[in-house]
Amino acid sequence: MTTQRRYDVVVVGAGIVGLAHAYHARNRGLSVAVIDHADRVAGASVQNFGHACITAQSGVARDYARAGREHWLDLARKAGFWSAESGTYCVARHDDELAVMTEFAAVRGPAEVELLSRDRILGALPIVGDRVVGGMYMADDLQVNPREAAPAIAQWLDASGVDFFWRTAATGFETGVVHTSRGDLQAATVFVTVNYDIDRLFPGPAERGGLLRCRLHMMRARIPLSAPLPAPLFTGWSLVRYSGFENLPATAALAARLRDEYPDYADLDLHQMYTPQPDGSILLGDTHIREISAEPFQSEKGFEVLIREAAALFGVSDVTVTERWQGVYSSAPDSEFLIEEPIDGVHIVTVTTGIGMTTSMGLAKDRIDSVFGRDTLPVMA
Repeated sequence: MTTQRRYDVVVVGAGIVGLAHAYHARNRGLSVAVIDHADRVAGASVQNFGHACITAQSGVARDYARAGREHWLDLARKAGFWSAESGTYCVARHDDELAVMTEFAAVRGPAEVELLSRDRILGALPIVGDRVVGGMYMADDLQVNPREAAPAIAQWLDASGVDFFWRTAATGFETGVVHTSRGDLQAATVFVTVNYDIDRLFPGPAERGGLLRCRLHMMRARIPLSAPLPAPLFTGWSLVRYSGFENLPATAALAARLRDEYPDYADLDLHQMYTPQPDGSILLGDTHIREISAEPFQSEKGFEVLIREAAALFGVSDVTVTERWQGVYSSAPDSEFLIEEPIDGVHIVTVTTGIGMTTSMGLAKDRIDSVFGRDTLPVMA
């Protein structure tokens, strides 16, 4: 453990948002320390799909996602983790789903969204043709392996001069000082990026923002597909989840039909999507249950729904689950980000929906720029 106690920047939280802040700060030649109560990257940053869903965002989230794309690819090369410029497919199995995709493609244009006929999407994906009426392809989206990417970034940052204080809890803050369970660290600028645990460090901002913990049903499975799944796959449930589709005229009718036709799925707040992994397995998810404190007991119902729907979509009888887990991330009703400065020089930065991987790199760049000015220095080699 380093004996240095004074830094330009201290980042509290070694999830992907915190690591992104450390990356951009170190790019400027600033001295940086990262502290985390765990002994490794172990939270939402490794529990997700590893999917940078750039195209389906809107507003500032879209700006962050688009700005962060180059940094994900840069870090994949430097830190040596797998990434893929795979894009994302979305299959339409009802006319109202295709109507949303058609409107979305008209708004975004062919550079971002390509509408696909029924024959083309069935030719691209190993899914059954029953009910399929078409689809779309979003070329800008990226993939990483969520188990490897954030830990590899932390390891590379450590080798690049960022000091990591693992198994170290932040216990309090003053301007210029972070009090920790291993003594004080001094820094003019502090970024607190602890996701849902922000309510334990700064309960006031968390309560004002309505911060909750959102827990998910997630699985890894082996599925005997007729051909490899080439990219992440969205379904109609995805079209009622992402902000890019939210205000399209056709989306309300789709959401109403899904609620009427699948009330049990709507109660689970289902998002039926699939992401292929480098080892041939597929990540399946997910459901969403929001609480102040995450209930530790997880119903089997969500897993049963995910398995049943995967079997129907891919036309298989055997979905072999190799892992299942309860992911948790922060959620808030009215905003996708909680950004405040409760103490001079201490900045809360939390993503309050499930787009932390997607927006982290652009969000952190924006926050670093807001404190230190526009970066004109070359990035680290």
